[in-house]
Amino acid sequence: MRREGPAGAQQQREPLRTEFEFELPRGFVDESGAVHRNGAMRLATARDELIPLRDVRVRENPAYLSVVLLGRVITRLGTLATVHDGTVENMFASDLAFLQDFYRQINAEGHTRAAVSCPHCEESFEVELAGSRLGES
Repeated sequence: MRREGPAGAQQQREPLRTEFEFELPRGFVDESGAVHRNGAMRLATARDELIPLRDVRVRENPAYLSVVLLGRVITRLGTLATVHDGTVENMFASDLAFLQDFYRQINAEGHTRAAVSCPHCEESFEVELAGSRLGES
């Protein structure tokens, strides 16, 4: 699709991206001891955010909401056949925090790029956050 830009110039519209790759800082360790770090998360729907509110575990402990929600939107993690809330609740706390932040980035902001400025020359540019590991740029 094309759309008119501010000066009347035509610009190419990016197709809607609905799934985003990530790499966990530590990795999920399955029952056999295998570590799964690379995965994908899809954009959440309104239904994804509403259904967990009916879950008894969420009613008893609202902090459990993110576990149930992430179990719905993570589409792939390593070679696991399925990912569900039980998978998420057995992740390391640092991986859970990473996924919560990643969820906010792709759903609230609509992308995983961040505008930054160089602290030395003050030039502005964007960095891609998806798939990066903590402490890396």
